[in-house]
Amino acid sequence: MKSFKAVFILLFLLILIYSCTFQTGLDVAAKDNFSILKGKKVGIVTNHTARSVKGEHIVDMIHESGITIHAIYAPEHGFRGDVERGVVIDSNIDSMTGAQIFSIYGNNRKPSPEMLTGIDVMIFDIQDIGSRFYTYISTLGMIMEAAAENGIPVYIFDRPNPIGRLAEGPVMQEEFVSFVGQYPIVLRHGMTVGELALMYKDKNFINAADDLELHVIEMKGWHPDKPYTKTKLPWIAPSPNIKNLNEALVYPGTCLFEGTNFSEGRGTEHPFEWVGAPYINSQKVIDELTKRNLNGIEMKVVTFTPEDIPGTAMDPKYKGELCQGLALAVTDPVHFRSLEFGVHLINVLQKLYPEDFLISRPDFLGNLWGNDTARIMFSEKKSAFEIIESYKEELNNFIGLRDKYILY
Repeated sequence: MKSFKAVFILLFLLILIYSCTFQTGLDVAAKDNFSILKGKKVGIVTNHTARSVKGEHIVDMIHESGITIHAIYAPEHGFRGDVERGVVIDSNIDSMTGAQIFSIYGNNRKPSPEMLTGIDVMIFDIQDIGSRFYTYISTLGMIMEAAAENGIPVYIFDRPNPIGRLAEGPVMQEEFVSFVGQYPIVLRHGMTVGELALMYKDKNFINAADDLELHVIEMKGWHPDKPYTKTKLPWIAPSPNIKNLNEALVYPGTCLFEGTNFSEGRGTEHPFEWVGAPYINSQKVIDELTKRNLNGIEMKVVTFTPEDIPGTAMDPKYKGELCQGLALAVTDPVHFRSLEFGVHLINVLQKLYPEDFLISRPDFLGNLWGNDTARIMFSEKKSAFEIIESYKEELNNFIGLRDKYILY
């Protein structure tokens, strides 16, 4: 009797442990050998990040289950994730499955009806990093729209937002819409791609939204209030310049420097987490930022010289010039406010180097920010606190809106 109880308790514990183990949407769909896809010709919107917890790629898993993969649609950076920003690749054939690979970056960001010929069902499985201007979530909306217009159901295999649930920034305004900001969401949205898809459809962010048959295959065991590392998933760089989790965490703030003459670290092995310029004194900048009690980040003095890195960065800012910079390391990944840090850093640079620091690409800064407020307020030398306060009301409204679509 005692041995029976012991076995029962052990079995119960094993079931409990398994039920608490993290699973991606891909893992959940694979548990019954992708029964939802049986007998259908499948189109997959994906790249190299779509892997199970065991490291198996979605294309290999679905192909091995005996399901026909009719076409693969590759976003920015390509099917293998090794193409530099802005570079468009030609379509080709996947040697393993024989499926046509279509590029949906460049002139064909939204699949044409011809590109969808023969497709019975569309799957979207790409690891996003939680920033509005990271283009995979623009691709998500365009895929949903194309599928809706052509009567094709869409399945989202959900994945974690690696920078968590925290939201920051203003809502994208219509006149600033671009591929780095396609839909009226805040800069750091704090949502998964599955949750965003539900919002896109329900709020009619896409054409023919009411005609779309949408399914989200939810993850199991993901807790957005815990660091991404708790999932035990290995970090797979979703694009050439987001090489690690730390870069993803600082990216919503340091990407703003793409609109300035301050280097965001492209052309180094530490893009976005090393930032600087030839004209600064690193320690002075750090000292000024430290006075502002910005929590969750460690800053150290660093020097770097940007160079061409084929496939990652060509002709980076200050190519061949020694830059004085800051090495940024996030110490509190759940609570660190990366956008606020970026605003404070710009404000400090304006204060210390008013003759050197420039908003060199004001239109692009508007595209990144989502409106013209930041450019205007920076030009008027408003404080970081005033700029952050300028978007609080719309941010709070967005947080209230997104509650309807939160799955975890």
